[in-house]
Amino acid sequence: MAYHHLSVMVHRQAEKYGERVALKYRDYEAGQWISVSWNRFSQQVRQAANALAALGVKEQENVGIFSQNKPECFYVDFAAFANRAVTVPLYATSSPAQAQYIINDAEIRFLFVGEQFQYDAAFCVLGLCHSLHQLVIFDRAVVKDPRDTTSIYFDEFMRRGEGLPHNDVVEERTARASDKDLANILYTSGTTGEPKGVMLHHSNYATAFRIHDIRLPFMTDQDVSLNFLPLTHVFERAWCYLCIHKGVQICVNLRPQDIQTTIKEVRPTLMCSVPRFWEKVYTGVQERIAQESGVRRALIQDAIRVGREHNIEYLRCGKRPPAMLRLRYKFYEKTVFSLLKKTIGIENGNFFPTAGAAVSDEICEFVHSVGINMVVGYGLTESTATVSCFLNEGYEIGSVGTVMPEVEVKIGENNEILLRGQTITAGYYKKPVSTAAAIDPDGWFHTGDAGYLKGDHLYLTERIKDLFKTSNGKYISPQALETKFVVDRYIDQVAIIADERKFVSALIVPVYPLVKEYAAKKGIMASSMAELLEHPRIQAFFRERIDTLQQQFAHYEQVKRFTLLPEPFSMERGELTNTLKLRRSVVARNYKDLIDRMYEE
Repeated sequence: MAYHHLSVMVHRQAEKYGERVALKYRDYEAGQWISVSWNRFSQQVRQAANALAALGVKEQENVGIFSQNKPECFYVDFAAFANRAVTVPLYATSSPAQAQYIINDAEIRFLFVGEQFQYDAAFCVLGLCHSLHQLVIFDRAVVKDPRDTTSIYFDEFMRRGEGLPHNDVVEERTARASDKDLANILYTSGTTGEPKGVMLHHSNYATAFRIHDIRLPFMTDQDVSLNFLPLTHVFERAWCYLCIHKGVQICVNLRPQDIQTTIKEVRPTLMCSVPRFWEKVYTGVQERIAQESGVRRALIQDAIRVGREHNIEYLRCGKRPPAMLRLRYKFYEKTVFSLLKKTIGIENGNFFPTAGAAVSDEICEFVHSVGINMVVGYGLTESTATVSCFLNEGYEIGSVGTVMPEVEVKIGENNEILLRGQTITAGYYKKPVSTAAAIDPDGWFHTGDAGYLKGDHLYLTERIKDLFKTSNGKYISPQALETKFVVDRYIDQVAIIADERKFVSALIVPVYPLVKEYAAKKGIMASSMAELLEHPRIQAFFRERIDTLQQQFAHYEQVKRFTLLPEPFSMERGELTNTLKLRRSVVARNYKDLIDRMYEE
């Protein structure tokens, strides 16, 4: 398949696809989806590229985008590439302090902001960011601060590119664009320490496109992808660039909380997601099974059993299922499975890439049993996303798939996964010491993840830096327990505590509506959620569930004591990163008193 540099990719696709739909986004005021053709996409990018030139953006200058997912993010991205500029995305949920750090580190002059939250966060640090010259606001509904004399709205910005007044400059820059140019600086939200800017060059993306073309030949320009994860995250960003390279239609989901509605409106064939999405599907099905009458319950359970045998024991292994099993599966496919997929909104599904955290074997097995092609994978910002992923056949549940073409993987000291290849970052922006610590003299990038190779299949075991050592000298992998626990329909979030402690404990955020429902059924009364969670019968109920979930773990790995929290972990209190990963040091600090109480004799 022809590869086009990101500086011209949208224009080449417009020449090929013309008036076909390239992007769709939801107009919340009109309550409808707006289509953007490839021609219009190309035109918007050209105009934005001219507007950037009018602002005085230089080649290889860093341009910031601080917004939730919007079509404008794509226009600015590709307009910057046409000018050989670099885009630096900030998570839409970033605090003013996080935004300030990135703006100063990347010396951003022009920052595009999405809605009121991003504008307010950026404006309040304007005086603390000496490089920051101007904000450009995507959303016309944003109310500017009365003291703001420099910010402009996106439509005003675009007017500077009307008639393409600087097209000669843009075309000259595009002609000089090369794979050696820096494309993005992606700041990792960092569970410890300050963020590091991962440098991704155009060559990283070029290789990523080539190896995905080899690995995913069944992804075509007939596909429709729902953009759900933040574009700031390498997984969604690299995926969307791949979709544009493939001619796939992208439907942009503006508000993450709307995903359950959006997915039913779009009914996509493709969607990147994190395991939490499928965990919620799984718990929803389990709840449904629990509510059904005897006959219907038995039918659903039999359907999942038949699906498991058909899809996992036969098709996964490249074997043809027996005739009777095929007939039974076809029956369930047309009834139970088709209804389940329609209810979620994925009945047109081609495949669904899933990464970002560990996928439990239980979830993986269930999703494949019901005929959903979840492509489990593993990747990092530093590897331009995918390092490995499932194949359609021969995937191993429990693994993160087989290693991508042209990516080298070897296992180093402490079972650390080491990577080398053309998709691996050249290093961290303005951080030579961190770069030297991460990339050894032979060019191997040290991931910090432990794992092993079994044949072609890569398995993850734990995050080396996250390993806890108890005061008895035993090592505990908190992720292994946490992944197991969140499969339970009554558990929403969990933080395992063990470092330098004599046994393992846990802070657990329950699914509050289900706890209330259980309490009502059992006649358990309480005046508040905090009081309800301390009730002996609720404590006993969770104790029983935890003991069942952790049976397979060694005695020293098991949770001895736990505390049920009346409020979830939050980003506002710094307990979660922008990608919803636990900041363990902050959790340990914020809940110190509760944690200490669990260790009292």
